[in-house]
Amino acid sequence: MKTLLTLIFVLFIGVAAQANNVEQEVKVETVTMSIVTSTENEVSVKNENKVARLYMFKNSRVKKELSFSTKLNKAKLA
Repeated sequence: MKTLLTLIFVLFIGVAAQANNVEQEVKVETVTMSIVTSTENEVSVKNENKVARLYMFKNSRVKKELSFSTKLNKAKLA
């Protein structure tokens, strides 16, 4: 009975939503922009050496903070 009432309720809401006659037409102003082509071919070369740090030690701060465990991760005994 509950499923039948739920189905009827969902169908009623769907039909009521489609029955709305919204005839408000929104007019949008179009903006025309011109295309500018440039013929300058300037390429700048940047020599940037970025350093990525690798933490080799077990007790480093980053590894400690990333390897935390919450109380929910622990197994529960029945």
